[in-house]
Amino acid sequence: MLAKAGSKRISEGYDDSPATHYSWDSTVNNHAKLKVGDVIALWDATELLGLSVIEDIETGQGEKETPYCLACGKADVALRKRKLPRFVCWNQECKHESDEVGWKRKEITTYRSRHEAGWIDARGTLTAAEVRALCVQRASQNSLRELRWHDFHHALTHGGVPLPLRVIDTTQKAITDGHGTATIRVRRGQPAFRKHLLEVFGEVCVFSGPAPVQALEAAHLYSYAANGKHHKGGGLLLRRDLHRLFDLGLIAVNPRTKTLHLAGELKAYPDYARLDGAKLAVPVTPDHVKWMAKHWEMHRANVPDDLMPRQVGPSHVAIV
Repeated sequence: MLAKAGSKRISEGYDDSPATHYSWDSTVNNHAKLKVGDVIALWDATELLGLSVIEDIETGQGEKETPYCLACGKADVALRKRKLPRFVCWNQECKHESDEVGWKRKEITTYRSRHEAGWIDARGTLTAAEVRALCVQRASQNSLRELRWHDFHHALTHGGVPLPLRVIDTTQKAITDGHGTATIRVRRGQPAFRKHLLEVFGEVCVFSGPAPVQALEAAHLYSYAANGKHHKGGGLLLRRDLHRLFDLGLIAVNPRTKTLHLAGELKAYPDYARLDGAKLAVPVTPDHVKWMAKHWEMHRANVPDDLMPRQVGPSHVAIV
């Protein structure tokens, strides 16, 4: 499902943060169609922002003031951006134009998705026009509209800026399989958490070695948003580009040998290829290894048996 985000929605009272959650209510067309396990793509007036898989949908009750047409009494009223009169009725039998509308307060059901686990930033991949063309109803003006998923998937993975969607695929499979696997992803840590990691490890990327502090990000090795606290051994410093590749599963750590394993497509790039099989640049604790094992289980299920790690801790959670 494609969802519209932007500053206008915030001014209308919606609580949005594209990478973590999205809000809508029962006044929105298609409001009841979204469900846990669905892919949600967020866009604005210019481009695709990103996509993820819905892990949970919180519902509630509230009230909202909605406009209605003074001529026909229906709520199919739109505020024009430039043209006057300011309002136009969308009712095909009315089409009344006016600078004034009526307002009524109604009870609504509110919805708020949680979709942090599989979030992939997609800025720079598809323009707004390209995204509209991939909707089931291309001319629709609804803030929630259905995408032709297979075409959308192909456009992202085979476009001018190919975007790996392993996180989406594995997260959706885990959720639709009945939550047998709780997918979690590496997230940028808060400033205090990053400061703590710098004090412990110094200005060193766990994959590549010493790096400028400006290039290092604090990686949570569990879903911080889901449990709201820092776990022992739950974070390391990663160089920004390597953080992204690890996030997408293109780099994984064999928890048995503590060496890096690169996806085939990365080996075409010499600067990355030299990391394949490399040892970690900092000593890690058994707690770190436990989280790395979960990431390995999710992204390296098909590697040869001699590379498979021995079981470390429970297998029902995975980093993606």
